[in-house]
Amino acid sequence: MGAGRLYAAVAAGGFRRYATYRAAMAAGVFANTVFGLILVHTYLALWDERPQLGGYDQAQAVTYVWLGQALLAAAAIGGGGFEDELMERIRTGDVAIDLYRPADLQLWWLAADLGRAAFQLLGRGVVPFAFGALLFDVELPSRPGVWAAFLVAVVLGMVVSFGIRYLVALSAFWLIDGSGVAQMAWLAGFFCSGMLLPLNVFPGGLGEAVRALPWSSLLQAPADVLLGKADALPTFAFQAAWAVALLAAGRLVQSAATRRVVVQGG
Repeated sequence: MGAGRLYAAVAAGGFRRYATYRAAMAAGVFANTVFGLILVHTYLALWDERPQLGGYDQAQAVTYVWLGQALLAAAAIGGGGFEDELMERIRTGDVAIDLYRPADLQLWWLAADLGRAAFQLLGRGVVPFAFGALLFDVELPSRPGVWAAFLVAVVLGMVVSFGIRYLVALSAFWLIDGSGVAQMAWLAGFFCSGMLLPLNVFPGGLGEAVRALPWSSLLQAPADVLLGKADALPTFAFQAAWAVALLAAGRLVQSAATRRVVVQGG
């Protein structure tokens, strides 16, 4: 089997694996919908007081909320991806089996995580977004090209998310238990991705700083492409630069970890 076919099969397996957890998917859809409703009413009150806050009108702000709920699980902004499993395999020593596979460790987990993300986007993201679009006034583009650009930004954001979480997972080679690092990364993800409040709202230097961080690729960048607040090509370049940098950093850390050959518990 060629390398491309191998990783495609791994991605398909990741999709099928998460598709089996139907009760968890239904619970996730419900949770995203409820949290979206809470955020929408909070945003409506805030935008009543501050119209055009962050350059968004009220309909755009509402659209942003439901985009966030659609991408929350897909981009693993609050965790829930491969990282817990990989950290556990490092802790127990099972990662040694992974290293003996005739496949690259980083690409294997990237393919599996993209399969997971695709399912979460379709299975857990579409329903809350459709619910919000039916219940509230939202602003959605009519041009297919904008939707295509948005999907490209979403995929790039997923790769950036993987790059962040892969580095988090590899910390278990040195820390034994990487849960503390994971929790800090999840908190940073919620704040710096724009999940709680659009990054355009943040003032001055703080706003510039959070928009320059990789987490902005997960939600803020795709949302601005869809809402017409950012040009697609510069956004893609920004996301791709972070994806390459994070994957390269992951490759370096992986190399150091496997040379060290300190497999916790093994």
